[in-house]
Amino acid sequence: MKYICPLITVSDIERSRDFYEKLLNQKVKFDFGENITFYGDFSIHLQAHFKDLIDNREIKNGGNNFELYFEYDNVEQIVKRLKDNNVKFLHEIREQPWKQKVTRFYDPDKNIIEIGESMEFLAYRLKNENMTIEKIAETINMTIDFVKNSVEKYEERQSTYA
Repeated sequence: MKYICPLITVSDIERSRDFYEKLLNQKVKFDFGENITFYGDFSIHLQAHFKDLIDNREIKNGGNNFELYFEYDNVEQIVKRLKDNNVKFLHEIREQPWKQKVTRFYDPDKNIIEIGESMEFLAYRLKNENMTIEKIAETINMTIDFVKNSVEKYEERQSTYA
């Protein structure tokens, strides 16, 4: 058995497609009309069609029991874009106990979306905030090698742009 992807139901496939493509920069992998799969390996499915597939059982939106998680290193930038498009937030930027910056908000059908900075970027950011490699590893619950490699990766990127 092979796991493929999560699927969420949406009331308006075009509105949701626009949301994921235009606001979250997702690219369509497959478009089957009532079902669209994105390269991030998640799918949106038109509720009316999906309801037929599950013998007309009730579909509830906004249960707050599931989220799609994305990573984007400039969380401040994405929050601004979301605000400019009147997206409803559960919360704006918040630091998790392990220092990762995240935001959570709703898509048009009240599915929770979370965007957090990658753990690699987090290690780099904390190093730039003068935290030691050992303390970063302890704080983010990653190995010292992971932290060192992450910091080096981002330092290389910065030197490429300098």
